[in-house]
Amino acid sequence: MAELTVVERELELSLVLSPGHTIEVPAVFRYLPSDPYAVHVTFHVGSPSPVTWTFSRELLVEGVFRPCGHGDVRVWPAKAGTRGVVCMALTSPEGEALLEAPSSPVAAWLERTLRVVPPGTEHERLCIDEGIAGLLAPAALDELRADDPRPGLDEAPDQSAGA
Repeated sequence: MAELTVVERELELSLVLSPGHTIEVPAVFRYLPSDPYAVHVTFHVGSPSPVTWTFSRELLVEGVFRPCGHGDVRVWPAKAGTRGVVCMALTSPEGEALLEAPSSPVAAWLERTLRVVPPGTEHERLCIDEGIAGLLAPAALDELRADDPRPGLDEAPDQSAGA
């Protein structure tokens, strides 16, 4: 199956520090057709390496219209002044972050991902049969062991000879 184009969008998000106080955080939204159920958002927060969160594409799509999510990732629409935003609350053992992304660019990016891999067709991109075949295929080491005349670890050596 031919790999489809990766769908990316760079955006400036607002990291909410407290009510009325935010800082801008560059982010890249990435969708890979080979990982069709997920979206990847990479935040460039001024550290040596960027931080990437991966979560359900369906969660982000729903979060553009209504509050959704439980636990580590929650998404909901809101207003920041006069502009529409998509809020993303992210929780990890290292801390919590509330980010606001501009609604229109996020919705447009999501629409592009939905055109690349329409909802309900994600399973066609997973290559499950090939993955299972790879897991069940004998490994080279298995073939070497099959040709080894010595007893295996689960077999006792023949005690009848030379006793």
